[in-house]
Amino acid sequence: MRTIPEVVESEVWFRVVHIAQDSHNGAPVAANREQMVEIALGPKGAFENGNIGALRRRAPPDQLLSAVPPTRGDPKPPREPKTPRVVELLRKAIEWQALLETGKVASQADIARREGITRGRVTQVMGMLRLAPEIREKILTMPDTTHQPLITERVLRPIGTITEYSGQIREFQRFLG
Repeated sequence: MRTIPEVVESEVWFRVVHIAQDSHNGAPVAANREQMVEIALGPKGAFENGNIGALRRRAPPDQLLSAVPPTRGDPKPPREPKTPRVVELLRKAIEWQALLETGKVASQADIARREGITRGRVTQVMGMLRLAPEIREKILTMPDTTHQPLITERVLRPIGTITEYSGQIREFQRFLG
């Protein structure tokens, strides 16, 4: 008869002890204080066997000590401002319109093949040309930014479907608040 070994559930216990004391005589915190943190990991009973590690730091009493480790390596550099995507798309639509008008490309399908995008996407981008000239000017003069701008191509699509420029401008201003 074969015996099956007994499965023992493993247990992990934590113990954290935080002590702030004067490093000279153990009196309450004075000019400098020593902080000791004891951390132990292990099964129940491991603490009795002296399985404890310690971390000690000295700091002035007015300095805040954190348990969060400092960041390693160089901090990330600040983001460089860049041209909003909606500005790039409107410029591209203007460029594509010029190519169509001069006959350098025959159709939007040719533009799509050349750019490696779908014909539907070309139609979406070219739809920005239906916007009122005042709105297009506002888009083209948007400053470079480090964050996502409020005005996006997707937000402008329904505005471009409005046939009257005055209605487009009114809706655009309503969107901007």
